Amino acid sequence: MTFQSLGLIEALLKAVRLQGYKTPSPIQQKAIPPILEGLDVLASAQTGTGKTAGFTLPMLQILSKNPVPHRRPLRALVLTPTRELADQVYTNVKHYSKFLDLRAAVIFGGVNQNPQIKHLRNGVDILVATPGRLIDLENQGHLTLSKVEIFVLDEADRMLDMGFIHDVKKIIKMIPAKRQTLFFSATMPKEITSLANSILTDPVKVEVNPVSSTAEMIDQALYYVDAPAKKDLLVHVLKETKAPSVLVFSRTKHGADKIVKLLLKNKVSAEAIHGNKSQNARQRALSNFKDKTSRVLVATDIAARGIDIDELSFVINYDIPNIPETYVHRIGRTGRAGASGIAVSFCDKEERKYIRDIQKLISLEIPVVSNHPFASR
Repeated sequence: MTFQSLGLIEALLKAVRLQGYKTPSPIQQKAIPPILEGLDVLASAQTGTGKTAGFTLPMLQILSKNPVPHRRPLRALVLTPTRELADQVYTNVKHYSKFLDLRAAVIFGGVNQNPQIKHLRNGVDILVATPGRLIDLENQGHLTLSKVEIFVLDEADRMLDMGFIHDVKKIIKMIPAKRQTLFFSATMPKEITSLANSILTDPVKVEVNPVSSTAEMIDQALYYVDAPAKKDLLVHVLKETKAPSVLVFSRTKHGADKIVKLLLKNKVSAEAIHGNKSQNARQRALSNFKDKTSRVLVATDIAARGIDIDELSFVINYDIPNIPETYVHRIGRTGRAGASGIAVSFCDKEERKYIRDIQKLISLEIPVVSNHPFASR
């Protein structure tokens, strides 16, 4: 199947070719046609499946076919849970709309609002936003949502995890009831299903990559280790691997900072990304990691959503997550778009119960590495 066979216009096909995309991913094949038909879509898809292009390309096509003259009212709203993800979606929108007369902007908290307000004043067709800053600027009268035709809720389950569902419901009341809604979530807990039911009209259901198949594409390994020896094991594994970029997951912000200190002491270039860092610090750490200035990026789960790094082949779970789906999100940072990847996990005695839940979810037994110098008894 080609992008052309999905019914995309030449301006978008040109932009897609420029990005080096050859064939649409399964989520793009399934989501683009119903979105182009103007239908609501409920999509269950992991990060790394190409879902951003899955909703962005058809959204741009719909907007470009119905241009609005004079001052541009805001016609499409994409709501994301984190600043990093908002930034990433905005970058994609800019790339894909290169040959279209459409304007986009991104707004999120943690930075000065004035440049964002200036952008909005110039007239914007598409806005990518995090909930808090969107509500702030709407309350201040800097934007109106009364002309929104397409509403995209991205990573709805993460909105729930981060306590944004109340804000999301508030925003839904601000946009027209007659609209097209595109709802994306990696998992479908009860509260997310009921939110989807309340805001979608006869949606087309799209599902790709059940969790087990994401996990099957990645080489996984499990190291049993006593908690105090994890730091030595980390240094050991980083010395053993030739991977130029390694993403390390920590359960806490404090833990992430401690890991960075340890690595710097051992002459490994590393930076942390988490909620206590300023937006500028987070963006700097991310770009240093992308351009290989830092070899290791240490992240908490919330900060890691929205990290889109090509050619990331190695992920380390320094702490095992207590929610099995989180494990799948983490390891899904590698092996993206069909590439191969390696994910290793350090498990102490307290965390063994989490590993059991993870293995049950992915229907796989993770191979154990026992011949390492820090193996627990």
